[in-house]
Formats: sequence, C-alpha cells, structure tokens
Amino acid sequence: MNKQENFVILSFATLFLSTVATVTLAQSTVVNDEAIANSDQSGNWLAYGRTHSEQRFSPLNQITRENVTNLQPDWYFPVPNSRSLVSTPLVVDGVIYFIASLNVVRALDATSGEEIWSFNPQVGQVAPERMRAGWDNSRGISIWENKLFVATWDGRLISLDRTNGEQLWSTQTIDPELAMYVTGAPKAFKGKVLVGNGGTENGPNRGYVTAYDANTGEQAWRFWIVPGNPADGFEDEAMEMAAETWTGEWWRHGGGGNSWHGWTYDAELNQLYIGTGNGSPWNRKIRSPDGGDNLFLDSIVALDPDSGEYLWHHQNTPGETWDYNSNMDIVLADLVIDGETIKALMQAPKNGFFYVINRENGELLSAEKITEVTWASHYDIETARPVELPGVRYETEAIRISPGPIGAHSWHAMSFNPNTGLAYIPSIHSSTIYGDQGIDLEGFEREQWRLNTGVNSMPGGNTRDDAPASLQAWDPIRQEQVWEVLADSNWNAGTLTTATNLLFQGRADGHLLAYDAETGEELWDYDLGLGISAPPITYQIDGKQYLALLVGWGGSMAALGGSAAAEQGWSYGAQERRLVAFSLEGTAVLPRQPPPLIPQPLPSSDFIVNFDLAEQGGQEFNGTCSMCHGGGAIAAGIAPDLRASGIPLSREAFENVVRNGALSDNGMPIYKDLNDEQLESLRHYIRAQAEAALAQ
Repeated sequence: MNKQENFVILSFATLFLSTVATVTLAQSTVVNDEAIANSDQSGNWLAYGRTHSEQRFSPLNQITRENVTNLQPDWYFPVPNSRSLVSTPLVVDGVIYFIASLNVVRALDATSGEEIWSFNPQVGQVAPERMRAGWDNSRGISIWENKLFVATWDGRLISLDRTNGEQLWSTQTIDPELAMYVTGAPKAFKGKVLVGNGGTENGPNRGYVTAYDANTGEQAWRFWIVPGNPADGFEDEAMEMAAETWTGEWWRHGGGGNSWHGWTYDAELNQLYIGTGNGSPWNRKIRSPDGGDNLFLDSIVALDPDSGEYLWHHQNTPGETWDYNSNMDIVLADLVIDGETIKALMQAPKNGFFYVINRENGELLSAEKITEVTWASHYDIETARPVELPGVRYETEAIRISPGPIGAHSWHAMSFNPNTGLAYIPSIHSSTIYGDQGIDLEGFEREQWRLNTGVNSMPGGNTRDDAPASLQAWDPIRQEQVWEVLADSNWNAGTLTTATNLLFQGRADGHLLAYDAETGEELWDYDLGLGISAPPITYQIDGKQYLALLVGWGGSMAALGGSAAAEQGWSYGAQERRLVAFSLEGTAVLPRQPPPLIPQPLPSSDFIVNFDLAEQGGQEFNGTCSMCHGGGAIAAGIAPDLRASGIPLSREAFENVVRNGALSDNGMPIYKDLNDEQLESLRHYIRAQAEAALAQ
C-alpha cells in the first residue's frame, strides 16, 4: 500500500472512531511473551487460547462443581448491527475487548459492561466489493503491549492504541484484486503479528501467512504454503521441496493451502506452528492430475518465528481431495508417554483423526479416529501416513465419505485440562457424497469470486443414528474417548475448562452448559435464546470470577447450513446479539429474546417467473450468492432469506441493493460486474425458489 492509500484509510477509519474514552486505562500488565506464556496469569485473558499453549485452561477456582448452579448474568452488552459472533474476547486489567460484525472493535468495563471506546474500520465503505465471502466473521483480536490488532474482512491489519481505540497504523495484507479475505484472529508474539487469509473456494488462490512488526506494520517475513510457478523461481528451499510433490500446471489453479486459523507460538522452544488449509480446487485430479502429496496442504508446519524459515512439517492428509484442512487449534502440553515426558502438540483437524506430535522435531507419536472415518482405515505410524481405502478419491464413481467438508471437528475451539489430562472436542458426525462426473477436469478454469470446487458434492447424512454431533472428552495418551455428551445439532461452540475441573460449552440451540470435566455430568444449563458459536472465557477482577461469551449464531453453517440450520429459527435480524458475563453474585436480568423465527416465502401474484431465466439465475446464484444466502436460497441466519424478501420483487430495488450498494453498511457486497440479464435471472431464480417452497 502506498502512503497516500494508507493516509486515506487511516483518516477515514479515524473519522468514524466513536465514543473514545477521555480517561487513560490502567496498564499494570505488560502484554508480552512472558505474560502470555505464564499459565498462572489468572485474572486476565491475554490471548486467543488464554496462553501461548492454546489450552483454554484457566487456573481460576472460585466457580466450582459445587456452586456452578449459582451462576447468573452479572451484566450484558447488546451488540448493535451484528450477526455472526464467533470471536474470543480478551481481558486486560479490568477491560474486556472484543470484535463483532464488520470488524467493529469495542472496549468495555469488564465489571459492568459499560462501553469505554469503539473503533469501526468501515469495511462496508472502504471495501464494499470485497465482502463476497468470509461470512462476516472474525475469530478474535490480539494484544501486544499497549497495542491492539484487528485484521479486517478485506485484508487490512490495523493497530490501535488499546487505551483509547485510536488507530496507529494500517497495512494491506492481501492483494485487493484477489478473492481472498481474513477471518482469523491475528497472532501476536515476539514483537510481531501473524496474519493469514482465506479464499481457497473463491478463486485460483495461493495461500500464505505473513508476520508484521508490531510497532510499525512493516512486513517482517512471509511463508508461502504451496509452491508457485517454477518458471518464476522459488521463494525458498521449502517451496522447491514442496514442488516435487505436485504434478501438472498446479499454479494455474492457485493450489490453495490458505491458513486462516490455527497458529501457535511455542515460547519454550521458540517455534511457530501453523495449520494449513485444503487444496484449490478441492479435486486433486484438476490441480495435480498425476497425483502427489501436494505439500504443504492440510499440514502442521513449524517455522522459525524470527525469519519465517521452514523447520519441519507433518502432513495430516497427503494429496487431500475432500476439503479437509488443518486450520484447527494446535494445543501444546507436556505428556508422559511410555514413561517419558514429551513436549507434544495436539490437533483434531477436519479429517477425523486426533494427532499427537513431538513438537521438538515433528515426529508423529500417534493418530487415532475420533469420529466415523471412511477415507482411511488407520494411520501407519512407521510411515506417518494414513492408509487410504479403495475408491475414496471418487476415481470412477461418486462415493459417500466421512467426515464431510464441515469436518469431524471444525474451528470451534478444543480445550485441554492438565489436571484431568483430557482434551475436549466439539465433534461432528456427518458425511458427504463426492464425485466429479460431468466436470471438465482437463479444461477446468476458475474465476475470482466464483464458488467452484471442481467437485460435485451433496450431503450424505449423519454417520450415527443417535446424534449429528457430540462433545467428547479425549485421552491423548491412550488415544481413546473417556466420555461423550450427544448434541441435537452439529455446529456447537468451542470449550473452556478450569482448575476446578469444570467444562463450559455453548451450543447451537442457544444453551450454555457446564459439565464435570472428569465425568461429563451436566451441572448447569442456561438458555440464552440464540444459537452460540463463540467459545466462553473466564477472568477475575477484585476477587470476583466472571464467565463471559458472545452470543450470536455464526460461521459457515449460518450461511450454508440449509434447511436443517434454518429450522433452528436464528434467522437474520430476529434476535439480539449480545456479550453476556456471568458470576456467582449476578443479579442482572437479561431481556427475553424473541422466539425462534423461520422466514416464510413471500407470495406474489404480480411476479411471473420465467423458468428459462430462473435456470440461468440458479447457476449465477450458486456461484455468487449462495455463500451467504444459502444453497437453494435457503438462508440459515447470517443473511436474509431472499425468498421472504420483497426486494427481489422490484427490479429497481434489487439493482439498488445488489449493484449500487444500498446495504453495504450492513455487510451486503456490491456486485457492479453483474449485467442487467444476470440481475434479472437472479430475481427469477429467487422467486422460483419462493414459489416452489410455497407449493409444498
């Protein structure tokens, strides 16, 4: 970004800075590696996983198994103009910081919920054409010393003064011409801030992570996840090595590997671990037609945190072709295995296995299935590779595979309790039918901002009769399940565990629960009246322990979940989004949420559907609009159900929203590139879907 662009964005965002505090916040805690790595730092919550270990384990002990039933709301904050709330708040010296829709950041008094300052990066004004994917998500923010870092939907990394919310610097981390976006929480360590990106499904993109200087915003280093065109030369020896595992002209298709989440800094060993993404496109027959492992897709890669140089890797799914990725949390712990203390890392990625790896050298210690897995029979520890089953790469015909693209475990945070020795995993039990019949594999081409995976996929149903999802307690040493709690829906939030052997989790049905972390016994249940997608945190101020979380149905299932997700009733705008804090002394009364609402298609006698146009519009909708408004125009909550909207009934109103950006401040992108025929075909497709639903 040039100086003029930086000044414009700086000035523009500062212009919209609101309710800046006139007082200086106390800063007795210096937020640095020493503080973040300190597991005894109990009153604060300084980083995404609380400490650099990413365990999400708190040593606080005021809330116990005996008194947890006394938890009541202490305060709450209504979060305006928000939808998908999936992030982890941070707490430093009595102030709670969090990020909401459109990357608006707020600082509140953590004892009362009173707003201190807010910062709005004005994504809808700065980059209205770039909000086409990413589901208005952000998983969090990061703090280093007196600075707070926010990574915006459109790819900016912004540094704020955390005492007053004033912008210090801003830098663009992705090429604005590419269909890429940022949804992950930036990671602060060693005076740097790490940022990744998404976009694997939206264009021929090549993933990377970048570290920036925390004080200046200058790029410190960049690590590319997959190799580019060999004719252009390789950035480093790691890319040259990786290129040997690809075939064909993979660079034309991007390759993928985008790392949008799952980064852990090991302060003890001075190593940085990144989880990498799936292939672009999904189908390996297209991007690497003669096979190959396709490094570093679906891997855990260890980097030198000072230079970004490659140290070692383990690839979880060689040559992945099912949208499996390893962007899930990487958790550090010292485990006693066969009488020897091992500095281990643990991960439960999408592919259904739980991995325990020696983090000093990348040696795979064990890998076992946590859910139903049909793409591989087991893991061969000697070769550190999975043993695939016949036909799973849909070589000759479509095949039902478990897990599906949403994974056996998605990004919802896993926690680890060193007292119980157990990891706690929000698990999913589902399958998908994969095939590529009818797809031109040799002539396959992709456009930016067009959803095209190179695979024909459709839901394959649940893999268990008793439940679509569960909360598992997993023993990483014995590699076996200790207990399990079944769930009625499959998009449940991340977990928190404490020194009093409590386990907390919010669910898609709106309930926040506490369990006995040793046995799985349910101890407490509070109905918050809206689907929960964010993990809880706990902190302590003046001897009082709080439990807090954001309440707001979000993530990809809130966009692409279809009728099953829509039937939960967390429809767009129906319920209030909130940050809620509980305590044992809480007396706050939460206003009752409006009841679940399932939008009903709007009837119309004036709109006559042209089914030829509707068929054309269906192709346009699935490639452009379905990422937020849902497949088949069945919205699951993150965006309006267009079948129930009057806007598509008016050509002028529809054009004003879609092409002119009338609702860009609400997160609706601008599609200036759509011509009149495309706009009209979309209207007819939406109305055809509405009439089909009304006829049922």
